Amino acid sequence: MSYPEFGAGLWNFATYVDRYATDGYGPPRGTLEQIDLAAEVGDIGWVDLNFPFSDGVSVDDVKAKLAEHDIQAIGITPDIYLREHAKGAFTNPDPAKRASALAIMNEAADVVRELGAKYVKIWPGQDGFDYPFQVDYHELNRLAVEGMRDLASGHPDLKFVIEYKPREPRTHMFWGSAAKTILGIQQMGVDNVGVLLDFGHAMFGGESPAESAQMLIDAGLLWGMDVNDNYRGWDDDMMVGSLHLVEVFEFFHVLRRNGWEGVWNLDQFPFREDAVENAALSIRFLKAIHRALDALDDDGLAEAQSRQDALAAQRIVQDALLSSMAGER
Repeated sequence: MSYPEFGAGLWNFATYVDRYATDGYGPPRGTLEQIDLAAEVGDIGWVDLNFPFSDGVSVDDVKAKLAEHDIQAIGITPDIYLREHAKGAFTNPDPAKRASALAIMNEAADVVRELGAKYVKIWPGQDGFDYPFQVDYHELNRLAVEGMRDLASGHPDLKFVIEYKPREPRTHMFWGSAAKTILGIQQMGVDNVGVLLDFGHAMFGGESPAESAQMLIDAGLLWGMDVNDNYRGWDDDMMVGSLHLVEVFEFFHVLRRNGWEGVWNLDQFPFREDAVENAALSIRFLKAIHRALDALDDDGLAEAQSRQDALAAQRIVQDALLSSMAGER
């Protein structure tokens, strides 16, 4: 059977810290070691890389390591959400900080060209606010939209994707929902900015990931996606399908129905689990989802949906899922 292409954010293979285990849940791993671990999974053909790379690692080093394992770069994610930009990248009140964030993103754009990646992924995690009355909302919107427009306009040959998220690290992130991100991109008036939909971020934000995917597809803006799972109360970045199997299935059904073709990309944080096994099990599950899509009675489902018959639809979904989960291993 032919499966989609699979990928992973390289951070899936990093070492993690939190406010309790501040020394990390394992030994530090640099960019090149993370690529080696991604290759051990066996099914990963694409990786999204944070930039700047770990100390002393050059673009040539990364290019050689990727070629060694026959892995390609799908995206470059600039680190514009660390301490230097604690008050924002695009929306920082300090023009010098906005300029330094832009410099990192411009460097990331050059790396996209050198590695032949598909896009620059923008996750401005510190752009937003925490308290009532903290910001002028009109000015926040202006800075975010104009800053993204200026970045994209400076690199018309490249694609940029915004990964939205409702909160964390700010209590209110600016790019906080599918609808708000669509509106902001429409305000930019550029044609090289789209959206990367993170399944867990949509869940965390109270959205239906499948509905958000359809909204973005209808707007012509779904250019990438990450999959994972969570309990909805936080961005837990758990194994895809470990909690919300049916909603994952619906999400991929919407992509299939619309002819969306792209890399099925993992964004997971195995704090205490083996990173390679975590990714391998996740891809095993995604292959089962792909088989279930093939087994789904599309005509029967469309007929049930035309009547909004929830029970008939659920029966069809159960038949497809249950018949496919015990397939190829």
